[in-house]
Amino acid sequence: MQALLEAFRAALVSLLANRLRSVLTTLGIVIGTASVIAVVSLVQGFSESIKQQLAGLGGSTLTLEAVNTNENFRSGKINRITFEDLETLRYRVPGIAAVAPIMMVQTPGISYRDRTVTSEVRASTADYAPVYGRFPVKGRFIASADDQGRRRVAVIGNELVEELNLPDDPLGEYIRIGTEWFRIIGVMEKQGDLLGFSLDNYVVIPFDVGRAINGNQLRPFMQVSFTIDDVDQVDAVRDRAKRAIQTARAGTADDDTFRIQAADSVVKQFEEITRTTTAVVGGVVGISLLVGGIGIMNIMLVSVTERTREIGVLKALGATRRDILVQFLLEAALLALLGGLIGIAIGWGAGALIASLIPGFPPAAVPIWVILGAAGFSALVGVVFGIMPASKAAGLDPIEALRYE
Repeated sequence: MQALLEAFRAALVSLLANRLRSVLTTLGIVIGTASVIAVVSLVQGFSESIKQQLAGLGGSTLTLEAVNTNENFRSGKINRITFEDLETLRYRVPGIAAVAPIMMVQTPGISYRDRTVTSEVRASTADYAPVYGRFPVKGRFIASADDQGRRRVAVIGNELVEELNLPDDPLGEYIRIGTEWFRIIGVMEKQGDLLGFSLDNYVVIPFDVGRAINGNQLRPFMQVSFTIDDVDQVDAVRDRAKRAIQTARAGTADDDTFRIQAADSVVKQFEEITRTTTAVVGGVVGISLLVGGIGIMNIMLVSVTERTREIGVLKALGATRRDILVQFLLEAALLALLGGLIGIAIGWGAGALIASLIPGFPPAAVPIWVILGAAGFSALVGVVFGIMPASKAAGLDPIEALRYE
């Protein structure tokens, strides 16, 4: 242990004696590490934001949505979820606990006094809040009686309070949606922004009122989320729901115009994409770390040549081949580790700066395993590429080394 500490001290003294060379040698490692940390921090920050947005939807929540390809959009034959699909889920599929449709309502804008803004208007039912895990922070949500009585009431997203210049307590105020007036009965909890798009700029109105505003379109833009009684029966209920809809549509088993997926499966898919992206980026940037390692090897080889007499003196004073080998390996590892640590700091700062410059982008996040992995890999690169110079130094003949000019 004492010998290792002495080797470490000697390696540190040698690096400090050539500060400029040491700094320049680490540049390749610094750039490579900073690049991977910056990219990973942005990807991880975005991933965490997505998972937080879907946190309210547990594994027992399924979503029915239409599937459209580029060909559908080009031909104008758009697949949509129908009211019949909604009724099928409500009454023909055992195991479903609650069903919450979201139908987009066509409207030119939302007005309050002299202010008019553009906002997303959603028509839904009383089950919207428990199914989506979004609840009012003021007032109440839409009740079944509001839907059955087609009451003109609305629950607004948090952002609309400021956008419409509403009072701090807007409950009881009236807003105009299109040509109709709605009384505000609730304000939803704040969700924040995602990639510059506000998640709080929306209004929810009773489902049947939305149908009336849309003119009872048979094929509106709609998706349906639903919860099931038993989380262990997710796959069984999903299969039953799919078969029931296909039967109601008189379709076939290979009907690909719609899909039913669990919220946690979306999270898992996104996590898989994140892992793949991180791995690809890590592999690409890892190449630059290898290039940095080659730079360390070249500089260390030059250093061995320049310090030939020093090595001869150390051997004449009793230093063993192992002592010389360890000292030069430690120098290479310290150089790479130093570059890695500097790169981690720069990459973290760069990721945070980029995230702050993109409107609505979530804060950058760097998992501890990425930091430890980057530091460890940097040190490993130093050790691997330091083997050749260290072996050359350890193999020098002390007599020949002392004669070296």
